[in-house]
Amino acid sequence: MLVPGYDLWFGKPSLRALFDDYFNQAGSVNAGVMLKMVEDPHVNLTAAASPAGGEAQLRWQSDLDNPDTFVHFLVSTPKSTLKLRSSAHSPKYGIGAFYAMPLHFGNSTCSEDSGVMGLRYDSKNLSLGASFVPSLLSGGVPSVCVVPYGAWLVGRIGGLSAGAQCKPLSTAGNKSFPFEDLKNWDCGISYGVGSDSPLSPSLNFSLELLRSTQLVASFYQHQVVQRQVYSVIPTEATKITNYIDFGLELATRVGKDEPTDDADNSSFQIAANWQANKNLLLKGKLGPSKSSLALAFKSWWKPSFTFSFTAANDHSKGTTAYGFGIHVDDLREQVSGTQLQ
Repeated sequence: MLVPGYDLWFGKPSLRALFDDYFNQAGSVNAGVMLKMVEDPHVNLTAAASPAGGEAQLRWQSDLDNPDTFVHFLVSTPKSTLKLRSSAHSPKYGIGAFYAMPLHFGNSTCSEDSGVMGLRYDSKNLSLGASFVPSLLSGGVPSVCVVPYGAWLVGRIGGLSAGAQCKPLSTAGNKSFPFEDLKNWDCGISYGVGSDSPLSPSLNFSLELLRSTQLVASFYQHQVVQRQVYSVIPTEATKITNYIDFGLELATRVGKDEPTDDADNSSFQIAANWQANKNLLLKGKLGPSKSSLALAFKSWWKPSFTFSFTAANDHSKGTTAYGFGIHVDDLREQVSGTQLQ
């Protein structure tokens, strides 16, 4: 609900998860925990800790079948953040509203530190929305004026999607939406097939122009493969589901501000993962300066444990660093044949 429809329809969350999940920070140990209360399934608590700091979230969801209607508190030590987020969504009409409010305002004026509120509409072939920052007077009293924070419009015909989003580089001191400045705009076109469910295969190709200075081409494919494993009894066989993901991203600078150094003109990264079963996941990614390999193992006990190991190689220095991670989930019930989360 808090993710713009522009990002969702262009497959950005799936691509970011492929490039980031289970790749622990080299030379460190990361830890996380998720607690779901059996007495009240509407409430859960998640926490994460790393050398950079830690954060915790307490989430309340009114309807278990509607994850887009919720309230949660976020506490983060790296940015000294205490924030309240709330969202309400009607699946029947596709209309939703959201609000993110810091619980300590400080001396910020007319910036996103005062909170962000927004409205959105989503259907099968259309997604549009806008978000605003409440403007504060010097005394800290909310005024009628709001500062535009972002907007998006995306349409779909068959598997072809096209759209644009506007997000100003800075909202501080701005009382109007600078539509005429192309550096505040992202636009793109994408082609996708398949389902949004991770249990079904999908494919997405996107081409975007970011702030009129960078052209980004990305590709993401999610495959679901079932294989039969025979037991000692020849007539009995068990189907095991494999999930295979592949993604790449190529970015190059365009326009008059293009740098003269060829090394800075473009960048690329490629990643792939293979989930052999519900317990084991292998991932790898390759970039121009670094490459990483990650291995994750999940035990479906109660509570369940996920252990991950990362090896990152710096091509320029010729060095390799390692990272470790552990995550504990207090699940209500065991779910078989699913992806590692």
